[in-house]
Amino acid sequence: MGELFVDGETAASDTQAQVRRVSLAGSILRRFRKNHQAMLGLLIIAVLIAAALLADVIAPFDPVFAQDYEAILKDPGGKHLLGTDDLGRDTFSRLVYGARLTMLAAVIPVTIALLVGVPIGLFTGYVGGALDHWVIMRLVDALQAFPSLILALAMAAVLGGGFTNAMIAIGIGFLPAFIRITRAQTLAVKNLEYVQAARSIGATERRITLFHIFPNITATLLVQTTLAMATAIIAEAGLSYIGLGASPEQPSWGSMLRNAQSYLNTQPWLVVWPGLAISAVVLGFNLLGDGLRQALDPKANK
Repeated sequence: MGELFVDGETAASDTQAQVRRVSLAGSILRRFRKNHQAMLGLLIIAVLIAAALLADVIAPFDPVFAQDYEAILKDPGGKHLLGTDDLGRDTFSRLVYGARLTMLAAVIPVTIALLVGVPIGLFTGYVGGALDHWVIMRLVDALQAFPSLILALAMAAVLGGGFTNAMIAIGIGFLPAFIRITRAQTLAVKNLEYVQAARSIGATERRITLFHIFPNITATLLVQTTLAMATAIIAEAGLSYIGLGASPEQPSWGSMLRNAQSYLNTQPWLVVWPGLAISAVVLGFNLLGDGLRQALDPKANK
């Protein structure tokens, strides 16, 4: 009879916890939906994702091999909606296919930083000790002395050109920020009551880290991730512009800017379209990140 009582009490407690989680998620969603700027950012990113996934359907021409030599540097209009470049390639098609590289540029470096930086930050923040203070954090301080874009540029120069190496370089450039943010959040959480309670009932260090600390720092990491994606897009465009990212023939918005620089005075639209695309997507990620921050932190709305 006692066991039935205990089981019933546990089930009721689990149900209450689930109800609280659902209520919290609903509250966060409502705050996010009321933020018009955040919804605009989400719309911009949705358009980017749709263009990347449906490029084969949306783009009327092949972005690399379809060259119209009778319409080189053609003004916008007609069958070439946004004009053509110096090789007769359709600008609109290259812009649409460029969304794919832009999405990869947003996702790959940040994923590298998350997979490497978050575990290191959790370890250093929870364990601490000489390894944390005198080795890992001093290395992080040394790396963070350089702006992430400058660090990415240096790493790309060391690794060599190419889109893949550029993604790795940008990811390495993000590591110091993700390590430090994760470490700071872990230090703030690890001595709270629920963590001490888990430790007192014999929970292992691994379980405490993964199931009690990490879930409670994901909100900060989520906001940092969206903002880092915006920076990654700018970094990829910059590296491609100077020849350390995507190759000139690839439909990258940064390489499109590089190819267009010689025609800035005569065919300015070659610069305008990729420039507007980069600005819009970066704005979208920044608006989304700010909206998530306000939705996840009720005090930010007061």
